[in-house]
Amino acid sequence: MLDATVNPAGRTAPASLEVDALGKSVPLPAGDLVILRDVAFTVTPGEAVAVVGASGSGKSTLLSLLAGLDTPSTGRVSLDGQPLSTLDEDGRARVRGEKVGFVFQNFQLLPALTALENVMLPLELRGDADAAGPARAILGRVGLAERLGHYPRQLSGGEQQRVALARAFVTRPGLLFADEPTGNLDTRTGAAIIELLFELNAQAGTTLILVTHDDALAARCGRRLRLDAGRLVGDSATER
Repeated sequence: MLDATVNPAGRTAPASLEVDALGKSVPLPAGDLVILRDVAFTVTPGEAVAVVGASGSGKSTLLSLLAGLDTPSTGRVSLDGQPLSTLDEDGRARVRGEKVGFVFQNFQLLPALTALENVMLPLELRGDADAAGPARAILGRVGLAERLGHYPRQLSGGEQQRVALARAFVTRPGLLFADEPTGNLDTRTGAAIIELLFELNAQAGTTLILVTHDDALAARCGRRLRLDAGRLVGDSATER
């Protein structure tokens, strides 16, 4: 288990997610561009789910809607029974701060902040009295105890993704989203990040939903959702 110092307040319980008739379209001069159409599924607490499909099938858009980073054109997303569409942007941001972690393909670290400061940020935004202690602990856990004062430009791609993982897990989220977390890494580094992701996820007990083109990463999940041209065309247990 992660040390209790990673989050003295304790972990957030694994989260459930319900998606009903979800759609997203973008108005264009020639007519609406439909990105997602009538997507519906339920994720139970503690599941690990891979979202797969060809480029342009709507995977990243779906993840943004699930995380409350974007709003749907139709349908709804409910997190632990709370429809995100009933919340304003401040309300969705509060839910993300309390329950959600996010790992991006391009790391999304703030270049003017050190590794430690990047990991402290979500705790500070949440109003935690001690952000430095848990941030130091989780960075040590991912093997970066000697890199706390380094800026993103001074870190390798794999090190930057480890900082991003530490930042996502430091709040002990009930639900973790990962969008192509190994997409910008070489094969060896990507494999190491996969191991770290699932190790941290198992220890934190979160619900995991990730978008990936990586078959090895998808195979680590217990369930696979397949998108094609904005529609959910497959929902099955992963063969292991």
